[in-house]
Amino acid sequence: MTEQCVYIVDDDEAMRDSLQWLIESQGLAVRTFAAAEDFLLACGDGMAGCIVLDVRMPGMSGLELYEKMNLRRCTLPVIFITGHGDVPMAVSALKKGAVDFIEKPFNDKELLRVIGQCLERERATREQRRREGEAARRLAGLTEREREVMDLVLAGKLNKQIADVLNISIKTVEVHRARIMDKMGVRSVAELVQAVLPRRT
Repeated sequence: MTEQCVYIVDDDEAMRDSLQWLIESQGLAVRTFAAAEDFLLACGDGMAGCIVLDVRMPGMSGLELYEKMNLRRCTLPVIFITGHGDVPMAVSALKKGAVDFIEKPFNDKELLRVIGQCLERERATREQRRREGEAARRLAGLTEREREVMDLVLAGKLNKQIADVLNISIKTVEVHRARIMDKMGVRSVAELVQAVLPRRT
């Protein structure tokens, strides 16, 4: 499992150090960046965790970085740190998908609570992507006939009905069903539905 990390992007060195100490005290990995541009250079597909991002920075702002991350399809949850006057900007970011914003001066426990939620959300999202990727790989291993049988199973057809539709014997349908279950790594039609349907929405 990829280790999660909390990425801190803030031009204020004292704030970066304070946040790093606070978050590391919870046993979490931390990486800090003094500028949005620096984080963008380091940003890659293998990242796991969340980002604590200052809204107002010289050069590229936190909001500009967030928009560039969205263009790159970087899905790490983002928590914005804002000054009082930045709240409207933070609300705008929330509407675009940011997780939360914390106003300075913030409560340490509240920040840690939000970070915990973000890490849990990111972990669940990554696991969902892994499962969908695995299901897609397994689906690709089915023969054309197995796909036809599976589609009819998912449509709620009984073996006899599937045999009639495809003009094959019930015994052949049973063999195909067994192979489908084996290849998809499932034990029931309910599990098959769960494995396949997310790929089709």
